[in-house]
Amino acid sequence: MVGSGAPQRGSAAAAASMRRRKPSGSGGASGGGGAAGSMLQFYTDDAPGLKISPNVVLVMSIGFIAFVAVLHVMGKLYFVK
Repeated sequence: MVGSGAPQRGSAAAAASMRRRKPSGSGGASGGGGAAGSMLQFYTDDAPGLKISPNVVLVMSIGFIAFVAVLHVMGKLYFVK
């Protein structure tokens, strides 16, 4: 622990740094909305980018998986020597 930037545990400097910290969990939306706030930005109307519904994403991903499976089958059938 020698040489670290944090004050030693139990010292006056450690107590002062604890007092300066923001209390977490005291406010609902105002306290610590970091990851949740940025995640909700993807689902707002003013978010940049292509707007597609989850159903379209599901159908496109299943179609892609089926296309790759068909390519694998065709590769096995036509390139057998």
